Parts: sequence; structure tokens; C-alpha cells
Amino acid sequence: MAINLDLLLKAYASGIFPMADARDDPETFWVEPKTRATIPLEGFRLSRSLRKTIISNRFRVTADTDFENVIRTCAEAAADRQETWINADIEEAFLTLHDMGLAHSVECWASDEDDGPEKLVGGLYGLEIGRAFCGESMFSRKRDASKVALAWLVARLKFGGFELLDCQFMTEHLASLGAVEVSQQAYVQQLQRALQAPDHSVSAIKSPIRSSGALSGVGAAGSAAGGAGVGDGAGAAGAWTGGEAALSSDGSAAFEALDKLLVKLDDADRGAVGLLASSGGSSSPGKLIAQLLTQTS
Repeated sequence: MAINLDLLLKAYASGIFPMADARDDPETFWVEPKTRATIPLEGFRLSRSLRKTIISNRFRVTADTDFENVIRTCAEAAADRQETWINADIEEAFLTLHDMGLAHSVECWASDEDDGPEKLVGGLYGLEIGRAFCGESMFSRKRDASKVALAWLVARLKFGGFELLDCQFMTEHLASLGAVEVSQQAYVQQLQRALQAPDHSVSAIKSPIRSSGALSGVGAAGSAAGGAGVGDGAGAAGAWTGGEAALSSDGSAAFEALDKLLVKLDDADRGAVGLLASSGGSSSPGKLIAQLLTQTS
């Protein structure tokens, strides 16, 4: 059964998300875990080896270039996971949210040979709502590809003025990159602060780029999620009442702010973010990402 998108957004704004028992399971259920994994945007753990990989530009990294392929690859079984929780209804819902500018992907591309064709070798996807980004799933077909995708996502969120990166459940992989575990109550409090933020802004980094609000009508006021029929125990979380407004809004401005910087920033702007040119005023995308990850607000 297709998932109602307004209900889906209300669920995420209340700290609840959908899952299925298997890829081919037609049933979708709502999850409100007791603890949540989040990555503090100022606390991403950039190891020396990962920094070296990012600066080397071993992967070409893009955003929202192949969302459909990313979510379908995340939904496939792999050597480290025999089954996934992304069924056809969840996939369809997120494809629609992507078309509306609310769901986003980050892709890593590489070729097997020096002159061979590029392939999608890693990536992730998630939902943008207010100043929160709810990470859903990631995959890797080449060493470090998912780590690089996540690093680029964190840099993108920092530059776009986001406040929260939700990773749902803690794993050793996420913990190694700086993820922390918090109670559901603490998570909902963080989420509500991110939802109540008046608009997106490019904070902490000096730049001529300014972004408009991505979602209007987002706030803690309104009926509880339980009243909307989104799972048991949801009544404690403040619900979001701006579903229709969000469905008609452009939710991509803040997420795309980094793209504008990568494409349009001139030499003077690079100096403004601390990326002084090593030769002729040029700087690689990887160096920019490493710089953004190590800057503090």
C-alpha cells in the first residue's frame, strides 16, 4: 500500500520513520527506537587516512545526480547484509520526495581502469526537513566510498546551515566516524529545535551565497503524532502541522548551497573560506571538503 506523503513527513518530524522486514515485504511499519544515532556536524571524525583519500579526489562526488540508482542499490542484498528494510512502497515514496526536492542523495563515482567508464561505487540518501537531515541508508562497492560520501554530506550540511544529522541506529562504522547515541527524548528535542529554525543560512563560512528557507510551516506546535495514526507511543513527540506547505516548497536551496560554491566561487571567495590557492588560485573539490570539515563555527 502506498505511503501517504503528508503522514510520512509528520512521522519524521516526530522522530518516527518507516521500515519493512524485507525488500519484498508489502507491509510497512513505523519505528520509534529508544535510542538514536546522530553525527554532530562539528564532531565528524576525519582520520588522516580519510582526509588523504578525500584530498586525492580518488572518487568523483556528486549530489542528486542518480538518486534512483542510489536508493535501489541501497535496497539490494549484499555480502554484509542478506536482507534490507527498503521495500517498494518506501522506495516509491522517496523517489517522489526526491522529485519534490525534499529527499537527496550523494554519489561516489570511480572507474576500474585509468581510462575505463565511471561507475557508481558508493552513496547514500536521506530526507531534508527543516534544518535536519535524516540519513536513511548508504552503500559501498569500493573501499572508503561510503565514508567519502558521508564526509561530503557532513560538509554540505555544515555549509548549508543544518543543525542535525540523524543516522537512526548506531553501528561500529558510524561510531568510527564520530556518531554518538542519544535517548529518543533527547533526539526529539534536538529535532524540534532544528524544525523550529526560521530558515536556512550559510553559517560559519563567509560566502556570497545565501539560501532561502527550505520548509515553511515547520514547528513543534500541533497535534501529537499518535493522533495522526503514526505508531504507538508517538504522542510524547511534538507533531508537525505544515505538511501541505512543505509538499509545495522547494526544499533543495540549502542542500545545494555547496554546489553553488564549488561552481561559482572565484579566487577571492576561496580566500574567504580559508582555501588559499597553492598555485594560480586553484583548489580541488577534495581540499574544499577537508577544509569545511575541519572548520568550526
